[in-house]
Amino acid sequence: MIFISHRGNLKGPNPSDENKLDYIMNALNENFEVEIDLWYKKNKFYLGHDEPLFEINFDFLEKKNLWIHTKNLDCFYELSKYNLNYFWHEKDKVVLTSKGFVWNYPGTILSEKSICVLPENNDYENLNCLGICSDFIKDYYDRYNNI
Repeated sequence: MIFISHRGNLKGPNPSDENKLDYIMNALNENFEVEIDLWYKKNKFYLGHDEPLFEINFDFLEKKNLWIHTKNLDCFYELSKYNLNYFWHEKDKVVLTSKGFVWNYPGTILSEKSICVLPENNDYENLNCLGICSDFIKDYYDRYNNI
């Protein structure tokens, strides 16, 4: 099972810290993969959910274990020049990431190849999937590893 922190969250939503570099690094240092929201504007990359807020260097994007949710098409097109794991979606039920992973919109039917996004907000009877992206990823990790 792949365990992906949603925007750096480990134990629940934290809007004031989500998508901030230190917060993301903390989740990576805890050995979780992390989904980040990324913008590209005026030849620069920014973290931020609803808008570009925190400028970052490209070197950061080359870190292992990032799942990059491109938030504008300029970002999607710019990242297509690199060998990174990124995706774009708005309300698509399922998209493929650039690395061929199946990213499921929250609440959609899962397969054994799916990354289940925010299962805590949906009534899944069984999480038969390849990975989980959650605001509560530490809880899922502990549950799956009987900790």
